[in-house]
Amino acid sequence: MTTQQAIMTTQEVAARFNELAQQEKWFQIQEELFAGNVKSIDPVNSPYMGYAEGKEAVRQKGEEFVSRITDLHRAYTSEPIVTGNHFAVTRELEITVQPHGRIQMNEIMLYEVKDGQIISEQFFY
Repeated sequence: MTTQQAIMTTQEVAARFNELAQQEKWFQIQEELFAGNVKSIDPVNSPYMGYAEGKEAVRQKGEEFVSRITDLHRAYTSEPIVTGNHFAVTRELEITVQPHGRIQMNEIMLYEVKDGQIISEQFFY
């Protein structure tokens, strides 16, 4: 007998995302909610991060950025707004990061969900 696991809705993915984001568990979000072929898109010519595709490459992109953070001054993530197969949050971050020094990032983070997994994340800042 096989049991079929229900595919999470976009609302359920967003709720779990929010639960982990409020605890600053970003790598757990990637592990639990990202599809294997996820895309991570930063603004063109961003001085901080770029484009990555695939769960492993997206994780490496995040780890590389986190490794350059020397001080976290403030972090805030809003509740998600959900519509269709997308959800968005606002993120405010004040950090000291090499080689840029102390920066404040105010961004909108947009996620696309398909078959119960996040298939893309895009950052606007």
